[in-house]
Amino acid sequence: MATNAERSASRRREILAAASAMFATKGFHKSSLQEVAAAAGITPAGLLHHFGSKDQLLTELLAHRDASEIAEVNDPERPHGTAFLEHLADTADRNSDRRGLTQLYVVLSADGVTDEHPAQDYFRSRYDGLRSMIADEIRLAQAAGDVAGDRDPQELATLIIAVMDGLQIQWLYNPEAVDMGGLVRKLIGVLT
Repeated sequence: MATNAERSASRRREILAAASAMFATKGFHKSSLQEVAAAAGITPAGLLHHFGSKDQLLTELLAHRDASEIAEVNDPERPHGTAFLEHLADTADRNSDRRGLTQLYVVLSADGVTDEHPAQDYFRSRYDGLRSMIADEIRLAQAAGDVAGDRDPQELATLIIAVMDGLQIQWLYNPEAVDMGGLVRKLIGVLT
């Protein structure tokens, strides 16, 4: 028999799944708590019991989405330098196997630029952290002689992220025409 804590955790996962699907298809602002609650099979009051507000639901959804990637990034065994840059192509391949999460990320990151969006700080911080991490790995690749030393690591990091995000948008419109992982591999090949 499941404990109250186990039932609550299970219900929260169901709500997060419903919110993920709803926000990915309709966007954050056009999705109502009532719709998310109905998709999760609970009342709006039940949803608010687990997540105090729509903003809190979004914040926890984004944190949930990134949990496995954060663990991977913090893994001391993760690749570094040029191997990390190649790992970015593997990430793009994985994203093509999880359309719903990729669509959620694209929709919310674009939606997040609007005034007072609750995910704005999250995405600003995420992009700052990604640029910094990728730039650090580029510096390691430069030190190993795998990337030209006269290239600015911050600029290269910004370009890599821009290409990866742009490929996600194009892939969502036409998955058969866009090989995200393959194109990221080509980009890394141009850089190295």
